[in-house]
Amino acid sequence: MRFTAAIVGRPNVGKSTLFNRLIGRRKSIVDDISGVTRDRIYDIAEWNGKKFYVIDTGGFVAHSHDIFEKEIRRQVELAIEESSVIMYMVDVTTGITDLDLFVAELLRKVNKRKFLVVNKVDNHERLLLAQEFWSLGFDQIYPISSMTGSGTGELLDDIATLIPDEEIKEIDIPKFAIIGQPNVGKSSLINVFLGEERNLVTDIAGTTRDSIHSEFNKFGKNFLLIDTAGIRKKAKVSEDLEFYSVMRAIQAIEEADVCFLVIDATLGVESQDMELFSLIIKRNKGLVILVNKWDLVSKDTNTSTQMEKTIKDKIAPFNDVPILFISALEKQRVFQAIEKGIEVFQNRNRKISTSKLNEVMLESIQKIPPPAYRNHLIKIKYITQIEKDYPLFAFFSNYPDQIKGSYKQFLENQLRSHFKFTGSPIRMLFKEK
Repeated sequence: MRFTAAIVGRPNVGKSTLFNRLIGRRKSIVDDISGVTRDRIYDIAEWNGKKFYVIDTGGFVAHSHDIFEKEIRRQVELAIEESSVIMYMVDVTTGITDLDLFVAELLRKVNKRKFLVVNKVDNHERLLLAQEFWSLGFDQIYPISSMTGSGTGELLDDIATLIPDEEIKEIDIPKFAIIGQPNVGKSSLINVFLGEERNLVTDIAGTTRDSIHSEFNKFGKNFLLIDTAGIRKKAKVSEDLEFYSVMRAIQAIEEADVCFLVIDATLGVESQDMELFSLIIKRNKGLVILVNKWDLVSKDTNTSTQMEKTIKDKIAPFNDVPILFISALEKQRVFQAIEKGIEVFQNRNRKISTSKLNEVMLESIQKIPPPAYRNHLIKIKYITQIEKDYPLFAFFSNYPDQIKGSYKQFLENQLRSHFKFTGSPIRMLFKEK
């Protein structure tokens, strides 16, 4: 079992700041507004040569009727359940609150090693104030400042002694990002993939703010799923918080190998869907389009064939993309999406030998040569694939700058017709021979 440390506590005590410090980068969103972290955020920390998973959780709020706070509480309980040790964080500047007492009582019932972390202890006066927290009944307290890192070394030393000698390895598997506008069903889709309620799901747009990483390892398939905050039009990104969520989603596209672009079947393809499509293609990522909520569409007026044609017309000329009509709610065709994602990943990483490439492509070029330039024949003499994590081909010609866009599209179509690159953008360079 992987060694995992969960950070829990009431809202706004500095859990996400500590999480970011432990993993060495800003991953969880940090804000003074309580309730910013909603899902469990996972990443890997390393200390004294040992690696372990850290879970950042939303602030724990007891007996709340607010839908988000109820969901956060459930996520915290799940994080406690799946963790090896628990870092219980409190705030020295506020002292012991009723909610601190409630969480402490809850944790006493958990038969796991617990570390009471008193945060914001950044001077001698606050170190004296931290002694108050011994009354919570834990074996030891760890006065720290997650902002400056003061005191975290001792905490990590004691955690590291509990970690088995075998290290966990960095995840080196395909990464699939779930991208889409708010409230199209991205988190619901991931929960269906994983077979558990791993991500917080409500019917309110903007629920997922951070990018969530979940490993899928079933049925002989192993890959990483990245759920992202829904991306809105820039004009609608008014809060700083939502701006950071959009940035996380864009970073998720950067990190992914293949993106599942989720479209709401009841709304059709909107301009923002096309913006997301452009973001994915510009970054040379594989693409699978998932039309979700298909169970809500009247099949008499809107068949899948008609909508598929509409989508392909909109994304032309790159329309060699798998399009699946799914329902995350009804679990219709969702596992076909996994198959397509793996297929696109393989296509994106496909390598064609230089000999095969020239044999096939030069024959097509000889049949339909490029248009002449000022009465000079343009000859493409040699083609090779350049080593990249996406298909990139170099064409060597006597007039590389004079090859027209329409002929470049012809060459791409020939590559697609002879070699399987469905779902993956193809890039071409034209160099002088």
